[in-house]
Amino acid sequence: MKKMLSGMAWLLCSFSTLFAQKYTADWNSLNKRGIPAWFNEAKFGIFIHWGVYAVPSFAVVGPGGYSEWYWYNLDGTKEGSHAKVRAFHDKQYGPDVPYQQLEKQFTASLFDPGQWADVFKRSGARYVVLTSKHHEGYCLWDNKQADASWGRSWNAVTGTPKRDLLGDLTAAVRKEGLRMGYYYSLYEWFNPLYKSDKQRYVKEVMMPQFKDLVTRYKPSVIFSDGEWEMSDTAWHSTELLAWLYNESPVKDEVAVDDRWGNNTRGKNNGATYLTSEYGSGMQPGVVWEESQGIGQSYGYNRMETADDYKKSNDLLLLLTDIVSRGGNLLLDIGPTADGRIPVIMQQCLLDMGAWLKVNGEAIYETKSWHETRQWSAGKRPEIKEASYMSGYNISKMVEPAADHAHIEMFFTTGKDALYCIVPRFEQQLRIRNYTAPKNATCSILGCNKSIKGQQQGKDYVINLSGLLPGDVSPQLFVVKIK
Repeated sequence: MKKMLSGMAWLLCSFSTLFAQKYTADWNSLNKRGIPAWFNEAKFGIFIHWGVYAVPSFAVVGPGGYSEWYWYNLDGTKEGSHAKVRAFHDKQYGPDVPYQQLEKQFTASLFDPGQWADVFKRSGARYVVLTSKHHEGYCLWDNKQADASWGRSWNAVTGTPKRDLLGDLTAAVRKEGLRMGYYYSLYEWFNPLYKSDKQRYVKEVMMPQFKDLVTRYKPSVIFSDGEWEMSDTAWHSTELLAWLYNESPVKDEVAVDDRWGNNTRGKNNGATYLTSEYGSGMQPGVVWEESQGIGQSYGYNRMETADDYKKSNDLLLLLTDIVSRGGNLLLDIGPTADGRIPVIMQQCLLDMGAWLKVNGEAIYETKSWHETRQWSAGKRPEIKEASYMSGYNISKMVEPAADHAHIEMFFTTGKDALYCIVPRFEQQLRIRNYTAPKNATCSILGCNKSIKGQQQGKDYVINLSGLLPGDVSPQLFVVKIK
């Protein structure tokens, strides 16, 4: 009887395990999963690039001037900005000092995860994504694969900080009620094993390291990157995602991006959300996310000045434009090597939070309307549609100009309301080709003055002439039609 019961238990366990294998390791199966609803409802997240590159915190300022690529620009290429990075390094640290030695100055001695999390909460963001490991291979948590493959202490716990930076920030962020996720680089520029045997690296370092990160810290988001040197097959990406969606502790909650091989970006919107990086973004119908730094770099670049940073209103326009087209904004900050968020970045985040506190209902949990924006009369400026370095600048598109049209308002919808997000005050707003319901009411978020709208032919016109200076923001206010 015991043998029979044991056999039945084994059989039931086998059936249970078989039933749990919901997705097979191929895109056709994985794409049936879909993206968890919370992700596209959240709309706004904070990206954090933090690692040994925060020590030099140097890049040539300009598009693509990413300070987190310091080591690669120092040793990995002889083109472009290499000469300026090498000159800086030799002067600052000495020509005989290798990049790895800079880790001794990555102290995180002033890191206060509670203060970081408080700023993130007050910014109005709903989720946070930290670089668990960038292309330099340095891990912000205690990972044995990092140390073993490099043959040295190459993580924040065994290294100089002597602290689980990732774990401490994760706890603080979740305490504030925000979701926590991680950026994870599949490859590492100069990892000895990656350079000598890429498949051994994938199987002995990347895959177990990724599973260690997920199992121990249970992320709500995985932002994979560094995929472009090999195909998804070589990275064993579908195998890893099948594990993530079938067996991992976050199989139902986690949202994952599209960077899993040199053949995967912009594809598989079902298994993954699509990414845009300093790009023009995408249109409604897919789940997508735009990532940008407040400046032109993701990691902190001390060569950037105040003029290189976006102003708070520009960031709100960026968020509004993206949300009106159904996307999320992942806005990046770059902390210093001792663990401080630069004050200029903190101020931008707090300004955004103050606006969202009043106008958040036009952003969070909204959907795109059948028109995402309304242009003025005239020739519309040409827009380069690209998901990387497109030169797209929404702040310029809302500025009136004699030689081209400008955007007059953006639209989002939520529950039983249409939201018109207006970049500048006008005494009259005309929504063209829109017929409002007969019992529609109009209001301005954060304003107690009453306003009225009326149908004029095919257009709906809202009269704001009764408002006084100070009743609404002269820049970016929201009219709600309920």
